[in-house]
Amino acid sequence: MSLAGRHVVVTRPAGQAAHFATALTEAGAIPVLYPVLEIHDLEDVAPLLDVAIRLDGFDLAVFVSPNAIERALNVILPRRSWPAGLRVAALGKSSERELARHGIHDVISPPLRFDSEALLELPELIDVRGRRVIIFRGDGGRELLGETLKVRGATVEYVTCYRRGQPQLDPAPLLKLWEEGRLDAVTLTSSEGLRNFFDMVGRLGQAWLKKTPAFVPHQRIAEQAEVLGLTKVIATEPGDDGLMAGLVQYFDSHGNSSSN
Repeated sequence: MSLAGRHVVVTRPAGQAAHFATALTEAGAIPVLYPVLEIHDLEDVAPLLDVAIRLDGFDLAVFVSPNAIERALNVILPRRSWPAGLRVAALGKSSERELARHGIHDVISPPLRFDSEALLELPELIDVRGRRVIIFRGDGGRELLGETLKVRGATVEYVTCYRRGQPQLDPAPLLKLWEEGRLDAVTLTSSEGLRNFFDMVGRLGQAWLKKTPAFVPHQRIAEQAEVLGLTKVIATEPGDDGLMAGLVQYFDSHGNSSSN
């Protein structure tokens, strides 16, 4: 077991790390939970309630993340059922699982890459002329999906379902592991999370992070990591499975050599 005894930092938000942490534990690794994004409920859900009333007027609903699904459907479904004719698109297996938990199946989702670019390549999103699309997302975020659908002839509306923030966490446990040479890898699943993590660990942590294997499931995150000076960036396949495969392959080939 190439991951046996290795400390792997898991930076997913609290409440979303359990699936990956369990997989690491089963592989013999020691997950170090250090969430770099906080997900906050909205103070004002009136816009979301307004969309709930008008759902039947849309042709396609796109959820950009499991957070968007949970926060939106927790408001909508107690008040009304999901329209039978409203197709749903989402990104990634975690989102598909969250939708299924709420009783929504037959989801449009890219099978291999879990990003806006892959979603936009699917046949259902190519010809959208005259269609009305609602995109459920957090505050801010990329505009590529909505802007591309507009260019293709769709009418696009956004609704914010949650706010993101940077946690106030003590980096001392990570710094101690780094100092002892026992922090073997970091997993980073968003560019925003990467930037938060870089800020949260401070200058000393940044110096160690730059020499630590960092596993990222998207090339865009890898590029951001390199901009920040990380020198051991390993781009993996998407999702938890991709991260696990990347970790196993890396440490299989590196044996017992020090990661730092």
